Amino acid sequence: MAVNFSESRTRENLMRAFAGESQARNRYTIAAERAEQEGMITVAAVFRYTADQERAHAERFYSLLKELAGETITVDGTYPVDLQDDLCGLLRAAEHNEHEEYADVYQAFGDTAKEEGFTEAASAFFQIAVIEHTHETRFAKLADLLESDNYYNPGMNAKWMCTNCGYIHEGTQAPPICPVCRHERGYFIPWSLACYKAD
Repeated sequence: MAVNFSESRTRENLMRAFAGESQARNRYTIAAERAEQEGMITVAAVFRYTADQERAHAERFYSLLKELAGETITVDGTYPVDLQDDLCGLLRAAEHNEHEEYADVYQAFGDTAKEEGFTEAASAFFQIAVIEHTHETRFAKLADLLESDNYYNPGMNAKWMCTNCGYIHEGTQAPPICPVCRHERGYFIPWSLACYKAD
């Protein structure tokens, strides 16, 4: 069914998604600061990396509202308050929110856009939902490793990469100090989570 965009639910859903992604970006930036305070530099980097991707999602949703430039769109919505006392709590909250976007929110928004005849918006919702699932999985893996105390001590031979200088350490636990650049353990990331690996 063809619907006038200026009267559509898709227009409102795009604005809700823009607001949600913008808030997620800020929540993750705040979480990154908390991770740094705890000396977990690599976890902070993951939060910031994800925050940048949320900004890209916000920009995509916002761009689809271009024909309404100069107008004001009033929407209501529910948004989480993720003030947690510990880093694992922040990761679990992020995992939960990403799951909701993936499994519920963007699927419903995409279905509505498709139903109203806005295929480009529908495609954006469905494609970004898949990315949110990747975010969910990444946050869950980090939380699992921290909660089980396996981030630096997996109980078996493993590899870590120093994100400051690129040194790759192999052993039963990450070193307390990088032997190359002398940065502390918080700069090491498990090899399984390292970006741009050659293997």
